[in-house]
Amino acid sequence: MGLIGKGYPPPKGKFRWCTNRLKIAPSNQFIRDVIRTNGEAILVLGIRKAESTQRASRMKEWEKKRVRERLAPNVHLPNSLVYSPIENWQNDEVWLYLMQYANPWGYSNKDLFSMYRGASADNECPLVVDTTTPSCGSSRFGCWVCTLVSHDKSLSAMIQNDEEKEWLQPLLDFRQLLDAEENREKRDFRRRNGDVQLYERNVSGEISVEPIPGPFIKEAREDWLRKLLQMQKTLRETAPPTMADITIITPEELSEIRRIWLEERHEFDDSLPRIYKEVTGEDFHDPMGSADYSLLGRDEWEVLEEICGDDAMHLELMAKLLDTERQFRKMSRRVGIYEALEKCFETSSRSQQEAIENAHLKRDLKDAVTKGDIDKVKQLTLGDVSYTPTEIEQQKPKSWQQRKFKKDF
Repeated sequence: MGLIGKGYPPPKGKFRWCTNRLKIAPSNQFIRDVIRTNGEAILVLGIRKAESTQRASRMKEWEKKRVRERLAPNVHLPNSLVYSPIENWQNDEVWLYLMQYANPWGYSNKDLFSMYRGASADNECPLVVDTTTPSCGSSRFGCWVCTLVSHDKSLSAMIQNDEEKEWLQPLLDFRQLLDAEENREKRDFRRRNGDVQLYERNVSGEISVEPIPGPFIKEAREDWLRKLLQMQKTLRETAPPTMADITIITPEELSEIRRIWLEERHEFDDSLPRIYKEVTGEDFHDPMGSADYSLLGRDEWEVLEEICGDDAMHLELMAKLLDTERQFRKMSRRVGIYEALEKCFETSSRSQQEAIENAHLKRDLKDAVTKGDIDKVKQLTLGDVSYTPTEIEQQKPKSWQQRKFKKDF
């Protein structure tokens, strides 16, 4: 939902939005619910110092705050403790244990062993007998789509070492598409809130002040959805019988993406069901019934496209205004509609060039104020014309509400 729905770019080191939203926040919410019900909680984790130098360093810091052996307070969640029973185990000790004891959920640990062996570059996973022997612990699994690593070595090795795993190749191909270095042409020049934010970028040794690339534009998000659905279709056609119903994106997730596009992005052409039909050949049955979209639809969108021509910002503004009215039409008291309409004009009434020029003006003005350059401030705010305080007040643009009632506030 983050990437295809809201248009977030693939996670990177400087914008690691996925970890907190998809892992930390849901886990912490569950733990808080347990604490709220029981008063306290102990979180059992299989973290080990041998996993990485960075993790070993963090665990040594936690040891200083321990209340007893292997039991430390959770610094982020009051009334909870963290218990780490295998913190000093080496990789070989983990595998020795797994090979000797059955797991509680009934699956064979030998299958797990084979999977990790296949994910090692040399297709070997020996039990460690001395410090020079490599272990299966060097192969690790995370999110298949993760772009925080430069290359998915484990999945690549599995496909390379086992012909029966070749059907997973589309997963690797899709991840590589996401990890493309340059995707500026597919992204908005504004942030999600409509603001244009500038940053200094090194281009061929020269400093260029440019807009920070924002979320993926409509066409790019629709293209990602097509590619994802096509990949899921291909996987189901080529997977072994036991995995023939593999699901990469659920109907509930598709429904939430549809809701975001319609309600948050004001894209009332409702393209998701059409894309789903094009790729899968099946109708999309929305399990959540995202909203009532009978007032505006594909036909109205096409009319707007024809009227606006190549002016993408004009199309966006008209779509936002029409859909904002649709969203408020059933309310008995339409409180907030003027502010919502005003926001549409603030974010979409300028052309791309005008919006960027305005952002540069704000940047220069802020820099002049910081430096105390009064003459520069006057030049940027008033230009070469001198106005009286009354005239300056009259120059201020009126809000949508003021225009509607023709009354000064």
